[in-house]
Amino acid sequence: MTTPANVPDKPALEGLEAKWGEAWEQSGVYRFDRDGATRADVYSVDTPPPTASGSLHIGHVFSYTHTDVVSRYQRMRGKRVFYPMGWDDNGLPTERRVQNYYGVRCDPSLPYDPGFTPPQQGAAKSVKAADQVPISRRNFIELCEALTIEDEQAFEQLWRRLGLSVDWTQTYRTIDDDSRAASQRAFLRNIERGEAYQAMAPTLWDVTFRTAVAQAELEDRDQPGAYHTLAFHRVDADGTRTGDDVVIETTRPELLPACVALVAHPDDERYQPLFGTNVATPLFGVEVPVLAHPLAQPDKGSGIAMICTFGDVTDVVWWRELQLPNRTILGQDGRIVSTPPEAIASEAGLAAYAELAGKTVFSAKKAIVELLQDSGEMLGDAKPIQHPVKFFEKGDKPLEIVSTRQWYVRNGASDDALKARLIELGRELRFHPDFMRVRYENWVEGLSGDWLISRQRFFGVPIPVWYPLDADGNPDYDRVITPPQEALPVDPSTDVPAGYSEEQRGVPGGFAGELDVMDTWMTSSLTPQLAGGWERDPELFDVVFPYDVRPQGQDIIRTWLFSTMLRSQLEHGSAPWKHATISGFIVDPDRKKMSKSKGNVVTPADILEKHGSDAVRYWAASSRLGTDAAFDPQNPTQIKIGRRLAIKVLNATKLVLGYGDAPGTIGRTIDPDALAAVVTNPLDRAMLASLADVVRDATGAFEAFNHARALEVTETFFWTFCDDYVELVKERAYGGADADGSTAQRDSAVAAMRAAVQVLLRLFAPFIPFAAEESWSWIAAGTGSAPDAGASVHAAAWPTADEFASAADASDTVLGLASRALTSIRGAKTAAKASQKTPVASAEIAAPGAELELLRQVAGDLEAVGRIAELRFSEADDLEVRDIELAEAEASA
Repeated sequence: MTTPANVPDKPALEGLEAKWGEAWEQSGVYRFDRDGATRADVYSVDTPPPTASGSLHIGHVFSYTHTDVVSRYQRMRGKRVFYPMGWDDNGLPTERRVQNYYGVRCDPSLPYDPGFTPPQQGAAKSVKAADQVPISRRNFIELCEALTIEDEQAFEQLWRRLGLSVDWTQTYRTIDDDSRAASQRAFLRNIERGEAYQAMAPTLWDVTFRTAVAQAELEDRDQPGAYHTLAFHRVDADGTRTGDDVVIETTRPELLPACVALVAHPDDERYQPLFGTNVATPLFGVEVPVLAHPLAQPDKGSGIAMICTFGDVTDVVWWRELQLPNRTILGQDGRIVSTPPEAIASEAGLAAYAELAGKTVFSAKKAIVELLQDSGEMLGDAKPIQHPVKFFEKGDKPLEIVSTRQWYVRNGASDDALKARLIELGRELRFHPDFMRVRYENWVEGLSGDWLISRQRFFGVPIPVWYPLDADGNPDYDRVITPPQEALPVDPSTDVPAGYSEEQRGVPGGFAGELDVMDTWMTSSLTPQLAGGWERDPELFDVVFPYDVRPQGQDIIRTWLFSTMLRSQLEHGSAPWKHATISGFIVDPDRKKMSKSKGNVVTPADILEKHGSDAVRYWAASSRLGTDAAFDPQNPTQIKIGRRLAIKVLNATKLVLGYGDAPGTIGRTIDPDALAAVVTNPLDRAMLASLADVVRDATGAFEAFNHARALEVTETFFWTFCDDYVELVKERAYGGADADGSTAQRDSAVAAMRAAVQVLLRLFAPFIPFAAEESWSWIAAGTGSAPDAGASVHAAAWPTADEFASAADASDTVLGLASRALTSIRGAKTAAKASQKTPVASAEIAAPGAELELLRQVAGDLEAVGRIAELRFSEADDLEVRDIELAEAEASA
């Protein structure tokens, strides 16, 4: 047995990532070939752009591998794969990272300093706001851009090491000029079509970041609280107290000055006599009505609640539907404003309010509880509870609701036709797994308000409008000034609208620029357009849109998937993709989702270094879409199995190539007729028949987006091939001519093994691309030719059963029977406490009659692998090996 010269003596995984990563880059094997492409030729991927504001974690590796294996499969199927990569630069995570990394904070009132040097670079994980150096918005944005570029370079290197078959010439950044122009263009079109509007309305507000928060950015967190029992006083038409007090329970007593009504369920008999009457608020003496509404919960607290503007989102619903006044008392800094609502007119009420003004909600709650206890209008002590409180998903303090002017985009919440259309598009979209569809539908059905898209931040896409100022210097929000399309992108805080000069900024009769930026999802929702060139490169856009697939996580169905669907419907009237593949979560050994906030995230660099990229990819690809996967960095069993598989692929290829050539032996392509002429042995033909089934199953699994199944069937066959088939035929493959001088039996085994390895390398290529490429490089391009390292397995055609069907037996039963017989022979030797190399004088295989006929066809291979001098056959109900007689020398020993 001679190893080919180009095969290393000891194949290893180490170094393959660098070797083949460089080779792939030089050859351009993953570059999108758009010349002459039509939409039918292309397989396009709307790749998730990772947030470039820190380090990637093992969950990224998990989900991006799922996308990559499918992209590799489609490329081998002959598709021109459009597989770009974007970087999600803008938004709050980047701002927070820049603040901590450089020790700065943005103050838009400061002038630009062209020579500014940040006080630090990466010295601390978190820097207190008081210790951060204030800098201009332009200086701050420059630091954001510099740091994100560094992060993107580090991310790209990790992606390359993982072996993502991304076309690195097709990249974009969500904050670059092209992306900002596209985002602003789409927004201006939203305005033109009446889909974007501004309004003064109750707004979920994060007091720490001083920014509005959209519905999709909310999360509930259990927090300690307390019920406070308050007595409202029944009054008659002239305000005189009458009858018993009305008792309510509230967790927000500090909002009592903002109370506008009491509300109970219309069917609650306890309060039906009160509907239409008035009560006076404790401390402040403001008369408010008692009203009915079906959202009131009879079994919660005392069954009657106070409506404040605004304590929670239900207050907003009640306020809007019951047409109540707005008595907001919370400012954007989270403190009680100094001016009391006009409804508080009594001396006692104004004095009580003065005790609250300027305080945080925490301090105001403490103060008002003391006032209520002193007045006797709080009954008993507060009752501690745990209850869900709404937070901004990236925030540290509970959200408040304040009244602000914001920009909105219609999303179907108040437009039944648009909502129905979005539901329809969701049903046309093929979700994988399908049960994820209900998450999309539930979100659309549950929308309670239009999409609030303005953010009071700094590093983002500016809202591209200005407002004219009247003679008193007040902005006229009804006369929005917009830029022409050719001027995009613009920054209204520094750019001047047509017809004005910089000197007119902020002066009566002049203009004011919009300072808010768009919600980051307003840009991310355009990833199909950003990656595909949209109006910048319409020819490219026409051959990639609508995309074939959107891969993403399940937690952002309500944000990224929905918002992209919405923008595509508004802009194109269609869904942006044909398929949506949804990955599960990575969970720690305690089955808790990995997240930075929980501190249980594992970064992939060390794992990749220790085990190799193919091993990590194998672990990721072993999980089905939509299924959570546990990861224990101390015992990554599945990764170790993947490494073992990749090494075995290298060694198995080396072994098979070492048997040499045979007439008709294939190289990197298979000639079906030549192979059929050589592979004549029933066992060899049965093995190829089993392999044909594997090819069909793996192909079907990939077409159904079930990459885990494709890997499973391929791997299962591979181990049977190595452990059973190769063992069965190796003596025949080693051998020379038969007694009659023919090498037909030897040639049959060698050709079948080489064909199987060639097919298996293509089947494994999407999963373990480095080991598959290395092994493929050892195979000659054709019979008798020299190896050609420049021809990639990833550019080879995906295998089909037709390639070797003519060399395969119609039934693969022989291989299964031979494997079972081999296992029985091994078991019999083990039971006799003999080595597997021990010669056997004689043995008998018993099996049902039909199976005996098949087993007799492979008797020679069984004798050879078992070292059996005489093999007999007899009929029995089940297959077994019996009456083993060891050779005399061994028996006496």
